[in-house]
Amino acid sequence: MEIAALVSGGVDSSVVVHLLKEAGHDPAIFYIRIGMEDREGYVACPSEEDIELTSYIARKYGCRFEIVSLHDEYWDRVVSYTIDSVKRGLTPNPDMMCNKYIKFGCFEEQWGRSFDKTATGHYATTTVIDGRVWLSAARDALKDQTDFLAQITNLQVRKLMFPIGGLMKSEVRAIAAREHLPSAHRKDSQGICFLGKINYNGFIERYLGRRKGKIVELETGRILGEHNGYWFHTIGQRKGLGLSGGPWFVIRKDTQQNIVYVSNGYDPDTQYGKTINLQGFGFIAGEDIWGEFTGAKEITFKIRHTPEFTPGLLRRIGDVYRIESAERIQGIAPGQYGVVYDKDRHLCIGSGMIIG
Repeated sequence: MEIAALVSGGVDSSVVVHLLKEAGHDPAIFYIRIGMEDREGYVACPSEEDIELTSYIARKYGCRFEIVSLHDEYWDRVVSYTIDSVKRGLTPNPDMMCNKYIKFGCFEEQWGRSFDKTATGHYATTTVIDGRVWLSAARDALKDQTDFLAQITNLQVRKLMFPIGGLMKSEVRAIAAREHLPSAHRKDSQGICFLGKINYNGFIERYLGRRKGKIVELETGRILGEHNGYWFHTIGQRKGLGLSGGPWFVIRKDTQQNIVYVSNGYDPDTQYGKTINLQGFGFIAGEDIWGEFTGAKEITFKIRHTPEFTPGLLRRIGDVYRIESAERIQGIAPGQYGVVYDKDRHLCIGSGMIIG
């Protein structure tokens, strides 16, 4: 079997190569260069150290190594999407877009199509039931990344391998240490490249600037302070507001008047909700998994990256899928994605973008 391994230089993808070799495979290693350089020469993701570590892994295991550039595609599909979403007052999810359009989209179209499988260091698994391939949760609930993969298609998931999905993070690091991999004790990256290696607010400021606006208490209309632009704040945000007498939470944003509305939580109806509407919902294992969708389906779900699942029901209302949560949910942010799982918290059914 011909396998393409996407390796970033981190401990997870490095151990993937070891496990593949141990299983008798000879993967071809690919490093995707997505560091952005705009027209003014601004570089947001230095990749030299990552490439050096990935090159070492290729030499250690005798694998073919290729650096591929998806710079322009990354800008068009991920960075522009992020900036546009923030400008519209939404909360983007660049990780999902990067997986769907870059790692398993553009890479597949240009290089991956020559291989039988593509292996990555994501904490996820696949499950085959009656010949149907499902995206499913990793063994390590704390590291599980299925919520970042929940926009991929059935064609994509059928092509993927997640060799570390059945391991705990501690086991992955133990393998790396035992095999003397240079990334064994390397700190985990946070988010995708441009969010993990530079200051997020600094990045947003570069493209959207600053504009002073009011921070207003939702319930009373009282002006509590100033902010530098609604685009620096997201629904449910608690830290970074610079207000005393809290805790204060961002509840709403007026993008026309540049006002950020906050509440300190004494009225739970301003912060919490039990209904989440999703547009553009995609079923990873196929739209026919429930046959003709009628009534309500028992599910669990997430609206942010967390090991916890929340039980609820899923209904279809025209083109919108509605989650009816069994519990009050704090910080329901338009633009983010609601990720739906089966009631056993194992199979990832799919996801849709949260709308107001």
